[in-house]
Amino acid sequence: MTTGTSLKESPMAFALTQEQRDIQEMVRELAQKEFAPKAAEVDRNHRFPRENFDLMASSDLCGLIFPEEYSGVGLDHVSYSIAVEEIAKACATTSVIYSAHVSLTASPVLQWGNEEQKKRMLAAMARGEKLGAFALSEPGNGSDSAAAHCRAELKGDHFIVNGVKNWITNGVEADYYLVMAQTDPNLKHRGLVALMIEKGSKGFTFGKLEDKLGIRGSSTCQIIFEDTPVPVENMLGKVGEGFKVAMSTLDGGRIGIASQAVGIAQGAWDHAFKYSKEREAFGKSINKFQAIQFMLAEMQTEIDAARLLTYNACIAQDRGGRFTKEAAMAKLYASEVAMRSTTKCVQIFGGYGYVTDYPVERYMRDAKITEIYEGTSEIQRLVIASNLLKGQ
Repeated sequence: MTTGTSLKESPMAFALTQEQRDIQEMVRELAQKEFAPKAAEVDRNHRFPRENFDLMASSDLCGLIFPEEYSGVGLDHVSYSIAVEEIAKACATTSVIYSAHVSLTASPVLQWGNEEQKKRMLAAMARGEKLGAFALSEPGNGSDSAAAHCRAELKGDHFIVNGVKNWITNGVEADYYLVMAQTDPNLKHRGLVALMIEKGSKGFTFGKLEDKLGIRGSSTCQIIFEDTPVPVENMLGKVGEGFKVAMSTLDGGRIGIASQAVGIAQGAWDHAFKYSKEREAFGKSINKFQAIQFMLAEMQTEIDAARLLTYNACIAQDRGGRFTKEAAMAKLYASEVAMRSTTKCVQIFGGYGYVTDYPVERYMRDAKITEIYEGTSEIQRLVIASNLLKGQ
């Protein structure tokens, strides 16, 4: 489905480059042809769509923002945001598989890894030969990222890791897991270390596979480490820099989730707009009623605003330096727009919006998680406020 607006057609002030338009067209065609037709089945069966990831890899999307010397394409983060949005419009599950791989696992290797790590791990992820996952949350720490109980004890040339991590996107399917572990509880956030742990490592097992409200095919599970040896050469940065690695990773990850939220909202709007032209009530199509027109107008206005906030965060990231505030603003606004918009889209469909014969109920379920993962809306408000106060 390709109805609805996008920056390609919309006379908005922000103009895409020709290269970005080409990416948008290519990913849209791929997503609508390959991902959209199976999105309902993926959701219904809680099935991880490995074939979708393989198609993204063969289309060079896994390496979109990485340098060519590490098997990447070398494009900017606006191009990446466009890709995530177009994928999310078709299948939110596939978009979070992609975003967790690129933003949360491969990007930290580029930022924090040494040359050997980039050639060994980043290049494989950029080619899509290895799938990544990010492991920060634990059963008891929630939004308190510094309160990690997962331990990493240095013994010779290995860390010995023990602990449990929760809510791991790409869970049992990933090959590399970026894990934050504590070397010394007395040091709190200053004791954290960032380790790339490989599937198949001794003592590394999987716990419960979550039965989720939305993004149901993304393989979310608990991972467990029992005396798991991790080579020192798999550490990103230095001992004590794990918290910095985690926070900088979340900044980039929030742009990915903002892009996903925009895509979910736009995808639902596209379906609602098409339905409003076809559905008749009282002798005319329902898009002739002002109540429906106002809902469509308000939703698209908010979606366009969320998209521009997200692109603004992408530009800030590409300029270098900190972009924490911009990423938090984009993630906060886009996720809440996604929830408001998808709820209204269900309302436009009426009773049909509440059944699985039509896709908008899935969009509404998928939208909710964007207000929660990679920092809840409440955490985003704290981040934004603290950054604003620093400037006073």
